[in-house]
Amino acid sequence: MEDYIFKQLNFARENTIKLVSHMDDATTEIIPEKLNNNIKWNIGHIYVIQEKFAFSFAGERINIPENYDRFFAPGTKPLEWSTEPPSLIELLDLLTMQNQRLELILSKRLDEKVLHPYTTSTGLKLTYIREFLSFCLYHEGMHFNAIKNIKSILS
Repeated sequence: MEDYIFKQLNFARENTIKLVSHMDDATTEIIPEKLNNNIKWNIGHIYVIQEKFAFSFAGERINIPENYDRFFAPGTKPLEWSTEPPSLIELLDLLTMQNQRLELILSKRLDEKVLHPYTTSTGLKLTYIREFLSFCLYHEGMHFNAIKNIKSILS
């Protein structure tokens, strides 16, 4: 099971990166009419949430650059950004390195209970590291779909 969860995480991440890697910063910052967020927000949000769910709950040091919570935490919106957001290249580099760190740090800890279980906004209780990682797959998939929808609107 260990290998499989990391294969899935890598598969999801590779597809997310491939979906946006050819885009330019300006396009990723367009907010389509009737939507609250843009592609860049979705990319940064995937990163921030996975840092918290994969590393923080496991008691590991998180790597969230300064201001990222102001840009990408739940409930934030690009229309409220008062400073320049990180570049797409910076976000893609962080996403790439994140999965490498994840496997290196957590690969032998999947069956560990976290110190503080968490219940998601949808009511799912997460207790074990493997459950948090599995939830990250679901979360990234939701935002992958949001990115695809925004791209189709912009085309």
